[in-house]
Amino acid sequence: MSDLDQLTQSLARNLKRWRNERGFTLDALAARSGVSRGMIIQIEQARTNPSVGTTVKLADALGVSITTLLDYEQGPHVRLVPPEQAVRMWSTPAGSSTTLLVGTEARGPLELWSWSLVPGEGSASDPHPQGTTELLHVTAGVLTLVVDGVEHAVPAGTSAVFEASAPHAYRNDGDETVQMTMAVSIPPAR
Repeated sequence: MSDLDQLTQSLARNLKRWRNERGFTLDALAARSGVSRGMIIQIEQARTNPSVGTTVKLADALGVSITTLLDYEQGPHVRLVPPEQAVRMWSTPAGSSTTLLVGTEARGPLELWSWSLVPGEGSASDPHPQGTTELLHVTAGVLTLVVDGVEHAVPAGTSAVFEASAPHAYRNDGDETVQMTMAVSIPPAR
């Protein structure tokens, strides 16, 4: 597959994903972006490669970056955030602070979970509805996060965000109990 073909396929997949994520019909996105309904259909079907200007209009209308629309990632996207990349928002001389660990552009119902996995145990999950995103932060141990068959080691202090519409599992392959906090963002019912 050529770079242009890959770009066209990525844009088609991501445009459709984000349009559905935002709950926009083709007509609504056309009205918001100033891009014709016919052009949006052609882009979503990977039948055309739009100009940069058209792509920027669509990204702006969806409230995402152009990078998000052109993301080459194949399959479920997993992003790990090591502790040194977390953003300290504020702190006081006495020691109080807040740190943004990881974020996502999802909307809809949101759940917050506390997890404890003893060594040798795990939990598998069926795929969630399209558009479901999970964010997690490991506070103790090393979590083995498996998304669509790919294993990711997530040590204490590291955060991760991933699309949970693929089969996924959480395992403790180590010898220390894994403690983590997880948020699940579920797309609104249509």
